[in-house]
Amino acid sequence: MGDNKRKRGPKPKTPAAEDTNITTMDIQYTNPTTANDAVSVPSNETATDPSSSQPSRRGRGRPRKTEKLNIAASPERRSLRHADQNGDGGHALAVVSEPPLMVPSWENVARVVPAMEAVVKVFCVHTEPNLSLPWQRKRQYSSSSSGFVIGGRRVLTNAHSVEHHTQVKLKKRGSETKYLATVLAIGTECDIAMLTVSDDEFWEGVSPVEFGELPALQDAVTVVGYPIGGDTISVTSGVVSRMEILSYVHGSTELLGLQIDAAINSGNSGGPAFNDKGKCVGIAFQSLKHEDVENIGYVIPTPVIMHFIQDYEKNGEYTGFPVIGVEWQKMENPDLRTSIGMRTDQKGVRIRRIEPTAPESHVLKPSDIILSFDGVNIANDGTVQFRHGERIGFSYLVSQKYTGDNALVKVLRNSEILEYNIKLSTHKRLIPAHINGKPPSYYIIAGFVFAAVSVPYLRSEYGKDYEFDAPVKLLDKHLHSMAQSIDEQLVVVSQVLVADINIGYEDIVNTQVLAFNGKPVNNLKKLASMVENCDDEYLKFDLEYDQMVVLQTKTAKAATLDILLTHCIPSAMSDDLKS
Repeated sequence: MGDNKRKRGPKPKTPAAEDTNITTMDIQYTNPTTANDAVSVPSNETATDPSSSQPSRRGRGRPRKTEKLNIAASPERRSLRHADQNGDGGHALAVVSEPPLMVPSWENVARVVPAMEAVVKVFCVHTEPNLSLPWQRKRQYSSSSSGFVIGGRRVLTNAHSVEHHTQVKLKKRGSETKYLATVLAIGTECDIAMLTVSDDEFWEGVSPVEFGELPALQDAVTVVGYPIGGDTISVTSGVVSRMEILSYVHGSTELLGLQIDAAINSGNSGGPAFNDKGKCVGIAFQSLKHEDVENIGYVIPTPVIMHFIQDYEKNGEYTGFPVIGVEWQKMENPDLRTSIGMRTDQKGVRIRRIEPTAPESHVLKPSDIILSFDGVNIANDGTVQFRHGERIGFSYLVSQKYTGDNALVKVLRNSEILEYNIKLSTHKRLIPAHINGKPPSYYIIAGFVFAAVSVPYLRSEYGKDYEFDAPVKLLDKHLHSMAQSIDEQLVVVSQVLVADINIGYEDIVNTQVLAFNGKPVNNLKKLASMVENCDDEYLKFDLEYDQMVVLQTKTAKAATLDILLTHCIPSAMSDDLKS
């Protein structure tokens, strides 16, 4: 018996226990792989371009994080040589497994089946720009995702599914034919894109989906699409488990979103989510990946979808979601409220900073207390009444407006209540989150490559973890600096193409340009214009970190052509700077 006694002691540590000190969320962006990658990346994980895997060139940023909010998104990626094998041979069959408890019954699932005929598979060939070498493009790659037909001979899918598209094709359920599609609009913030097909044959026998009302918590949802794991249509069921303002990974913004417990995998992007009446209540677009969570997917709800559609119909193009253009502080501390002069029956949020480019910057002031927006009272924690028993961030009220709309804002200033009718506009970032499908801008003189910083540029230079590996000063400007004018850009010396004329300057990398010949540099186009029209003896660039670059004007301009020929660069500046 004595041999069978158990010895007491400390419990062995599990592998997960070693990382318990890392709890914050990592917002992970998706980059494409290229055909010459040495390591293959599973399609449900984020792939980065090989050029972005180089070690960081400056100091580190914030501590690393573990949770990853993935674009569900990543559409299922395939190499081009296998792109023609994506068809289902015209024998698509919806397979629905027996649902567990708390999910739609078989009768409810069967009622959704007719709407599945409107769900299509989206094939896209992408050609991304090379932000580190802006005169080039990366190798093209292909992906597959989902979409669905709506009224007006249009198809909706995710914006990231057709980002940097070269060619888009659609295939209906049970068909072997792929139809060429045209992209009508891309909504970057809301991660929605609108397509159409000119071939009349595509629209035969297809009925558009109908949109339903915003679902309530615990309402049943059925996600339909073409996720990884097969070529035929797939159906997963679940319930709405949460509704709140979510961070949209692709759009780098915050809008209303639904959290569901139905599986959303790579390739589900752009697929519809139906309620038990067969009406569309959202678009699958991203999921949360972490070792401690299971089946957490996110859906773009109908209010956001209808805003996108009506914005396009109203303006003929996508204009975006407006913002109020202020940074605010909660007023939950009673001493803080008393010191500002708020009465016990008054509630609101305090303005910390106002964007200089925002229209309301002329009427609102820092330390103003926003009491209400369009007649809806704002609580001290920044929330407003949403539905019975629910509250939501007041930015939801702003997102219901359209660019150029007016809103009535009531503020408390020096114990006096004031009302202002402000005009809403889109957010102007100093470092934009997207380049909106445009070719990157660049300017080259004497081997110095000047570029405007954007989030895609940082990702190209420092990889998907740019928030940790990019220079601290660039990260500080990305997170906290505000644009002082509509056309302001953060211009840097991206790199120096080595030549005899720039000896001693080779190590300058991603350093901001502050001034040229004593004049401030507000954007890349102004810098290029000043250099091209310079008649002074020297070109003098004042850089951050108190660095200075001085070049003889005539020698620098003469050497530029030889440097371009050496590096096979077609032009000293991008086309947008020539106009």
